[in-house]
Amino acid sequence: MRSRSRSNQRSRWLLSVTAALAVGLLPPQLAHAQPRLNPVIDLVAANKPVFGLYAPANRRARPGQPAIPADSLKSMSQLAAEALAYQKLDYVFEGTMEYNFEQSFPPFAEFAKAMHEGGSPTKGKAARFAHPLFVKTPEIAPDPAVAAARIGRQLNEGVAGVVFVDVLNAEELKKGIAALRFKSKGGTRSDDVGNAPARWGMSEKEYKEKADLWPLNPKGELYNFTIVESKEGLAHIREIAAVPGVGVLFPGAGTLRGVFTTTDANGQRKFDEAAWEAAIQSVLSACKEFKVPCGYPAGAADIEKRMKEGFSVFVIGWGEPGFKAVDLGRAAGGR
Repeated sequence: MRSRSRSNQRSRWLLSVTAALAVGLLPPQLAHAQPRLNPVIDLVAANKPVFGLYAPANRRARPGQPAIPADSLKSMSQLAAEALAYQKLDYVFEGTMEYNFEQSFPPFAEFAKAMHEGGSPTKGKAARFAHPLFVKTPEIAPDPAVAAARIGRQLNEGVAGVVFVDVLNAEELKKGIAALRFKSKGGTRSDDVGNAPARWGMSEKEYKEKADLWPLNPKGELYNFTIVESKEGLAHIREIAAVPGVGVLFPGAGTLRGVFTTTDANGQRKFDEAAWEAAIQSVLSACKEFKVPCGYPAGAADIEKRMKEGFSVFVIGWGEPGFKAVDLGRAAGGR
């Protein structure tokens, strides 16, 4: 009798689950969620580590060295094909527009087009970015209106995320986040969408619904990275971390190394490693306090250490050392 009772209970439970699935009443942890167009959001929502690589690029001549022969440079199509051939990354990080936007935007637009033509996103009912493109944008603070126009141009090339550099305070971040959202969603983005709908494989109407910021919009497919890399930004790190819409908060470890390096009376450079590490940990502490994922520019030598500390989103250099870092990180993260 006890066995039959359990069997009946199980049957009733299965019927209930089936009915709930049919009408969409199951909670998220039981119902099978439809994968997003932007897989980075799926990974973050599932508390899984995320590994991105800088986009492959042509080697640049250092000051005082001969120019790189033109016939040895790869085209944007070749570089995009190289990026698409590597399957273990979760996103491609394009950082060339941070300093000279007008000079760097045209080759970036060519690269973004080549990425799309090469197969990102995948086609079909479960369309998905194979290699979502995240781009750095120049500082917002000097002129938020100019910054918003630049961000709009980047979004119009179909990117999945925008990275804010050297954020100094919460007000600056709020203006950047507003630039990511259409006016109909409470932001300041122009209704011009450029190539973005085609790059996302949908109509303009569908794009305007989906191209909103997650997690502010649970159905949004755009995501933000915010980098703090100055003493002023560090002084405001808690208020920055508390801004609604910040996706991942990064300490700009490379830039901060310079911030905590001084020159003594003898002209010798002195790096304050303890202060540098304290700055990194202050960003991590704010992330944990405000439950924001924390990012780090890791390599093979430190990615496992930073994962143990609590960093979960990584940007890594392109090439064999970077591929090794991804392998180590995926193994450590059970991926």
